[in-house]
Amino acid sequence: MKQKLSIVKIGGNVIENKTELNKFLKLFTALDGIKILVHGGGKLATQLASKLGIESKMVNGRRITDAETLEVITMVYAGLTNKNIVAQLQANGCNAIGLSGADGNAIQAHKRPVKEIDYGFVGDVDSINTSTIDELLKINLTPIFCAMTHDGNGQLLNTNADTIASELAIGLSDIYKTTLFYCFEKKGVLMDISDEDSVVKHIDTTKYQQLLNKGIVAEGMLPKLENCFHALNNNVNKVCLGDMTMLDDTSTLFSTLTL
Repeated sequence: MKQKLSIVKIGGNVIENKTELNKFLKLFTALDGIKILVHGGGKLATQLASKLGIESKMVNGRRITDAETLEVITMVYAGLTNKNIVAQLQANGCNAIGLSGADGNAIQAHKRPVKEIDYGFVGDVDSINTSTIDELLKINLTPIFCAMTHDGNGQLLNTNADTIASELAIGLSDIYKTTLFYCFEKKGVLMDISDEDSVVKHIDTTKYQQLLNKGIVAEGMLPKLENCFHALNNNVNKVCLGDMTMLDDTSTLFSTLTL
């Protein structure tokens, strides 16, 4: 029987708030079994870029990553944010190791081709080095991945953290029974956006189609759920969506997605 692996992606709203981040890291540390954390840090990167006189350009919620912006992202994602999280996890008794996709050749990607928009140094994932990651897990290290990959030719690439979490879960599903957790500011997929407790607790492919037809899943939630079902269709066991409290064993108010 495959051992269980939890892969948790944490959003920027928690990373920005020290009190909330501390709460989350305690819950993450207490999460049973082996685990991996994936994080971004976009708001901090925007703040630092502004201090350095570098304009942040966004298109449809995606950052245009020119050479200067890539330097800022590397400093914030792989440096300040990643190492702060690792240090706090060590303080909580979780033996964490901070990584980008370049470390141990963990995640290779290619630079996104220019079509209607030139996103610059943005990467789309090609492969997960499951053997290296598995070796870290076997010696009881907890990998903490920032939202950066590399192309194998010396180029770092800014890569969507949701996608990295999904691809890690897919890549490691051959070895482990993987569960993917997307932690964000809502309690889950909501039937009524104005009612924080109107969580759709169980979503399979039939329910997903119903939510799409009714327009309940739309706008920013649409790409998130597309990512979820991409993972489920590629051997990930289940995906959970909600706020950080879903990592607590006693929590029941979050969305669970299965095929």
